[in-house]
Amino acid sequence: MESFEGQRQDEEVLFFFRRHVLAMRRGFYGLLIPFALASIPYLIMPDTLWLLWVAIGGLGVGILLFFFHWIGWYYSIFIVTNQRIQQTLQSGVFGKSVIDLSLSKIQNISYNIPGFSGEVFGFGTIVIQTYVGDLVIDKVEKPEKTYNKLQQVIHEYGGKQTEGYDEILET
Repeated sequence: MESFEGQRQDEEVLFFFRRHVLAMRRGFYGLLIPFALASIPYLIMPDTLWLLWVAIGGLGVGILLFFFHWIGWYYSIFIVTNQRIQQTLQSGVFGKSVIDLSLSKIQNISYNIPGFSGEVFGFGTIVIQTYVGDLVIDKVEKPEKTYNKLQQVIHEYGGKQTEGYDEILET
């Protein structure tokens, strides 16, 4: 990702990340449940050909439900630049919310891997603490790697945004 909507001229994208694919589990359920339910009549009476079309219709409904959840997952993204962290959450096809968090406002970053399932599937939660509250990002893929990258960015760029303001205050 080279650029994004709302990027400033002097802003450089360092990296971006998404939630783990398991965050889409409702989409997988939405795909499987209608297909499974619509397939039951055909499995009971395989001689009736029109019941096969009912099963295919259930698959079509499942694909639509999955696509709806996939859009929310794919377009929900966390962009880390040399100035800020931008969280863009897509809810459904039309809903969107954006949160910008300046690197200089970040006090602390921590992560948590929620037991066996988090360890096996490689997901966890990252908490970014600021003066005004916490930004909790759950179901992050490879949380330790993302945490280390965020720590490096905060170390390198976190205090640089206030340097110019200190000079203005001194004069």
